[in-house]
Amino acid sequence: MKKFNTNTFRYDGKKPFSANATPTLVEPFYTDEADLDRQLDELAERMDQAQNRMHADEHYGMLVVFQAMDAAGKDSSIRRVFKGVNPSRFQMAPFKKPAEEDLKHDFLWRFWQELPERGNIGVFNRSYYEEVLALRVHPERLKQQLIPENLLPTNDQTLWKQRFGDIVHFEDYLFRNGFPIVKFYLHVVKEEQGKRLIARLEDTEKQWKLSENDLEEREFWPEYMQAYEDTINATATRQNPWYVIPSDDRDNQQLIIARILTDVLESLPVSFPKTDEKEAQKLIRQIKKQDGGK
Repeated sequence: MKKFNTNTFRYDGKKPFSANATPTLVEPFYTDEADLDRQLDELAERMDQAQNRMHADEHYGMLVVFQAMDAAGKDSSIRRVFKGVNPSRFQMAPFKKPAEEDLKHDFLWRFWQELPERGNIGVFNRSYYEEVLALRVHPERLKQQLIPENLLPTNDQTLWKQRFGDIVHFEDYLFRNGFPIVKFYLHVVKEEQGKRLIARLEDTEKQWKLSENDLEEREFWPEYMQAYEDTINATATRQNPWYVIPSDDRDNQQLIIARILTDVLESLPVSFPKTDEKEAQKLIRQIKKQDGGK
């Protein structure tokens, strides 16, 4: 397996993130398709083994957050990277615009409902970060959240600073309870996104994924890049870092993500429960007896 340092893509508050200065494409960490498949299969096996230990240990769980602009590769990465994970220990939650019931609660309420249990990996396809990304680009949507006007700061920057603090406290709380969070921002250049959107429109089975509203949202690209930059810099911590993944090459993107997740899972201080050999042999004899043996 080709060596590379995943810390290259890690942001934990020690260095600033700049959307414009961060590459969306890097030299591939695979030589050809066969090498890519071999590496991904090996990482999938290691990830499955590490998750088995976490599940048996029953003390830790893990939340994985994917954030990106449309067509950056969230769905395809989730499918490919987690292909070897036991589905009974895997929880997937996609988030779209909040429903009417969601708007009757605080902005983190609906995300609490989907958190993984101990021993499981939970994946958020989009997340509570939309509350400081899409909402920041479209602040008029705040009115839908029914927050009392007297509690809203008069300065927008104060509002986002407060929400950044709420999110960091939320994530710190989860970490202290045994649920580390791995956050991925899939960084793609606008021109590459445009090519992928056109490819969708040229595929009759994928045309439904795109609407005129999606294209209108592309007009806010600079605003979204600024929102992502500010969000990552405000919420990257040592315990719950961001990983900014160069995503113009989807294969390389998936390989980097798989390596990071494998490293994090293998770093957890978990182990299989100690076994009693005498008890195991006793149970073996009992099974054989049940089947008519001695």
